[in-house]
Amino acid sequence: MTNCYCGNHNSFQNCCEPFLKGVEKPKTAEALMRSRYSAYTTQNADYLVATTHISTRKFHKKSDILNWSKNNQWIKLEVLTTTETTVTFKAYYLDYQLKAQIHHEHSNFIFENGNWYYTDGIFL
Repeated sequence: MTNCYCGNHNSFQNCCEPFLKGVEKPKTAEALMRSRYSAYTTQNADYLVATTHISTRKFHKKSDILNWSKNNQWIKLEVLTTTETTVTFKAYYLDYQLKAQIHHEHSNFIFENGNWYYTDGIFL
């Protein structure tokens, strides 16, 4: 693979993989969001659950996350805007019927105890 799944020009091994393996921590909300997209593409539901803030984790079942990540073919991520604690993005994918879809979301993040967490998002 030439570029990371998240769209950065680094290889997966030098971009998101260290986050997914727990070797490094994302330093920004955008880095966490990109790594979470890579987790969807690699079906790493454990990482997605672990990086969801405890206050909203109960709304995200691991089995649902895993099914959604496996039942879709992830094509690309487009980050539209970022602030310190928000990321607006489009995730392009093919659903289980191979129909093109776009997941357009404005996501909120929180930095707590040295870690970034996804809290919630608004679908656009």
